[in-house]
Amino acid sequence: MAPRLSIVIVNYNTRDDLYACLNALVSDPIQPEIIVVDNASRDGSAEMVRGDFPQVQLLAQTRNTWFCGGNNLGIEAAQGGYVLLLNPDTVPQAGALAALVNFLEVHPDYLGATMQMRYPDGSIQRTCSQIPTYTYLLLQHTPLGWMFPGWRARLAAAHWYEGWGRDTDKDVAVLPGSCLLMRRGDWQLNPDLLLYFPEDDLARRFAGAKFRFLASHTIIHKEKAATQTWLATRIYFRDMLVYTRQHHGFVRWALLWLLTRPVIGGMWLKRRLTPTAPAKN
Repeated sequence: MAPRLSIVIVNYNTRDDLYACLNALVSDPIQPEIIVVDNASRDGSAEMVRGDFPQVQLLAQTRNTWFCGGNNLGIEAAQGGYVLLLNPDTVPQAGALAALVNFLEVHPDYLGATMQMRYPDGSIQRTCSQIPTYTYLLLQHTPLGWMFPGWRARLAAAHWYEGWGRDTDKDVAVLPGSCLLMRRGDWQLNPDLLLYFPEDDLARRFAGAKFRFLASHTIIHKEKAATQTWLATRIYFRDMLVYTRQHHGFVRWALLWLLTRPVIGGMWLKRRLTPTAPAKN
């Protein structure tokens, strides 16, 4: 009998966080199928899954397939009626998984759903947004934003649903990839992207579909456990440009590429000039 829910977790060198996540999932009453795609971690993550969670399906990779590629491997392997993409630095609280699945079962007119996410200190995370417009990307990631700060602030407020505290249910345009539930079917993340903008791309590809944010339960999320690096920053801009070319065309891609060069250069220079803390013995 196929499981009701499959959970796909893409992991890269976050063994301790992954352990806490799996420890919560294997004891959940919904008894989900759990698929871990390990992107050639060097911290013993795969060995931990094999030794401590034999009931988990481990797809151990010999190279880094990144967030999108890894999730696509997991989605392809999933057997459940519903597929939940979940980050390894999350811990679903009691009832969260059932609430997500129950919502889509009762509301067939909705394509996907997500759950309220909180930091370990209990504060609510700002997840979900509108689909980013080209103007929003320009003003948020180029010097144009410094020239028109008021315009930039107004666009950001609309993009992030200003005034909504994430403490009530709401229909949203873009679900976060850290907790994204959809029915199993003919969908995957954009394979041309690595880490960023797959949720925005998904929302564009399913334009007009309904997505729901649920505030009835909570998922604890440390956030950015594996993306606090210069490499991740470079990939962010790379993925943004890939997304822009696919959805806004070559001319707008070229303009955004040109205008982001000073920003990336300034970030690189700041990093080079910032003293590196000495390693602790």
